[in-house]
Amino acid sequence: MNAPRARSMFGDGQVDRLLSELTAAVGDDNNDDLVRRMIVTALDMDAAEVDRLELKIASQSMVEMLNAWRVFSPYRGRAKCTIFGSARTAADHPDYALAQSFGEKIVERNWMIISGAGPGIMTACIEGAGVENSFGVNIVLPFEQRAAALIDRDPKLATFRYFFTRKLFFMKESDGFVLLPGGFGTLDETFELITLIQTGKAYPAPIVMLDHPGSTYWASLLRFVEEGLLANGMIGDVDMSLVFHTHDAEAAADYIADYYSCFHSMRYVGRRLVIRTNTAIAPKALATLNAEFADIVVEGQIEPIEVTKAEVDSDDHIELPRIAFGFNDRSFARLNQLIMRINSLAETKERITTGMFHDLEPENADMLDD
Repeated sequence: MNAPRARSMFGDGQVDRLLSELTAAVGDDNNDDLVRRMIVTALDMDAAEVDRLELKIASQSMVEMLNAWRVFSPYRGRAKCTIFGSARTAADHPDYALAQSFGEKIVERNWMIISGAGPGIMTACIEGAGVENSFGVNIVLPFEQRAAALIDRDPKLATFRYFFTRKLFFMKESDGFVLLPGGFGTLDETFELITLIQTGKAYPAPIVMLDHPGSTYWASLLRFVEEGLLANGMIGDVDMSLVFHTHDAEAAADYIADYYSCFHSMRYVGRRLVIRTNTAIAPKALATLNAEFADIVVEGQIEPIEVTKAEVDSDDHIELPRIAFGFNDRSFARLNQLIMRINSLAETKERITTGMFHDLEPENADMLDD
């Protein structure tokens, strides 16, 4: 069963005529269909007598998304890494210094960082990266209404009332993720992030678990995952490859940046998955990919293709070489391994730091391009 789809027609002749006039009068005509669907959905909610609280949630969510879009859109040409971690980490704690160091290292690779804009690890990574290279994605809590002084009132700060809209922009705007030790919030973000990538609801991306030398924080969690989840068949061996654990800020920054040393981005076109690369993949390397990843190919083989009409129509990285194959739409941890194998086989490697890399809808079930 498919998820519900937005309607384009309200069903009342006069209202539908007014909708046509309204959408034609404002904004980009190319997006009139989507704007119309949003308006019809709002009218449907009113007609269905959705109560006031639900309408407030829907209205506030759209306002928060609009504000965050305004914050991030001027920087779509820069790669960004989200850093999660505890707000309670003291400035003299070794993880604080590690977060500072990672912020410095990833900026040296021409990336920007995104944090929750609060104290602790969030402030540390901003100090390391510099405010000019940092975004804040703040949440309003009953006991904390303001972002950290370092980034408060900066134009790269977006503030949210709802965790779910805030999480959307953490995931949507990031090309890589670094997880430092934290409490319930950090663990929530950790497992949601891994779940989104494991299930294909988010594009593959590098995930690093980072803690100071001698720390057992992530090692203990990974041991629980292996003994409690993997050993009981709740995840597979391949799912363990979705994360990289290190105590070294330099290694973490290299892992994030090197994920895009050959791999650039991907999208679905028709029923094939198209992978764009920074350099063309040699025939010998393609043969290796086909031999090692035949288990996730459901039709044909992994092969180079010309830029597709759908990509040309949306001006979607049309200058890059690309490969494509019929993906089985379930082995997303293996897809992550395929990306890393592409990088390892590349004859020439160049870290590309211009994003957003993942700028198109990853879901393909009922939103396939023609």
